[in-house]
Amino acid sequence: MKKRILFVCVENANRSQMAEAFARLHGGDAVEACSAGSAPSGRINPRAVQFMAELGYDLTTHASKSLDEIEGGFDAVVTMGCGDRCPWVPARRREDWSLPDPKDLDDAGYRAVREEISSRVQTLLASL
Repeated sequence: MKKRILFVCVENANRSQMAEAFARLHGGDAVEACSAGSAPSGRINPRAVQFMAELGYDLTTHASKSLDEIEGGFDAVVTMGCGDRCPWVPARRREDWSLPDPKDLDDAGYRAVREEISSRVQTLLASL
């Protein structure tokens, strides 16, 4: 049975979108990954699109979504380090990844956050 993972952030425009993408890349058919935000921006940050395109992933196929649009029943819910602004979503397992929001970082900083997300997603998938 597929593992269901939800990545949550406030705007659902950067970190949670990249985490969803990496879960799909690294997990393949064994994973159903999605992401959502408590106050979604309604768009994917163009820099997230750019930096995922460097790895061959088309983030323009994603949409910035509200948690209200997501149906529950998750094996894991991961918040992206947004502190108490991240809502509680029921799941078998919860993690908070204290990651800086890359939207105001320079290119090297953005790529560093992207690579950290990739690494953490791989670790998460291996442990589910």
